[in-house]
Amino acid sequence: MSTSSKLSHLNTQSDTAHLAVEVATVGEITDVASHAADIAIHTQENRNQLRKSIRTARKSLSETEQIQASLSASQRMLDALQAQNAQHVALYLTHDGELATPPLIAALWQLGIHTYLPRLHPFNAGQLLFLHYSADTPMQANQFGILEPKLDVRAIIPVTELDVVITPLVAFDLMGNRMGMGGGYYDRTLANWQLKGKPLPMGYAHDCQQVVSLPCEHWDVPLPFIITPSRVLTF
Repeated sequence: MSTSSKLSHLNTQSDTAHLAVEVATVGEITDVASHAADIAIHTQENRNQLRKSIRTARKSLSETEQIQASLSASQRMLDALQAQNAQHVALYLTHDGELATPPLIAALWQLGIHTYLPRLHPFNAGQLLFLHYSADTPMQANQFGILEPKLDVRAIIPVTELDVVITPLVAFDLMGNRMGMGGGYYDRTLANWQLKGKPLPMGYAHDCQQVVSLPCEHWDVPLPFIITPSRVLTF
């Protein structure tokens, strides 16, 4: 074989080896991406399974247990709100076995504290509006079957003017982490609350909704307070 032929042969071998290295590198990247995707899928599966388990647990509470739990929790929440001197409080209407809010709402009205309910934003998907709520507020069911105030621009309050947002949740842990239904509505609403120090988020849940640890994402907003029928947790 001539010198030029040998050089050509060596260059071909080198190119082949270089290509093999490139293919291996691409393969490794693909494997890493695939592994990350698998982890994300498994994490989401874990979150969904946990949601299902906790929702089943809270819905299994008897009517008597639900009433007693709501009365105990509402008194603890009232004490916490008065300690914060809260005058504008957003909360939710009970749905799907959540800790009942009617006793708390009635007590807030008696104290002259203004109450507000969320409704899905009509134009900005994934966002919430908060509207003043009273006994005669017109209500309607949204796409999730949850009652919300009918849209009335005169009743809207900017989030930054709320003192406290009492958040529903599916599960919580002892680090203050909150798991909602997965829509991210409250995480978006509360994403920047610490910049102005308000509105203060406070979780409200049955004791049976506590877990040891929650799988969290970077957008999840932890809660500084979580109130249950038996405890006031601060973080």
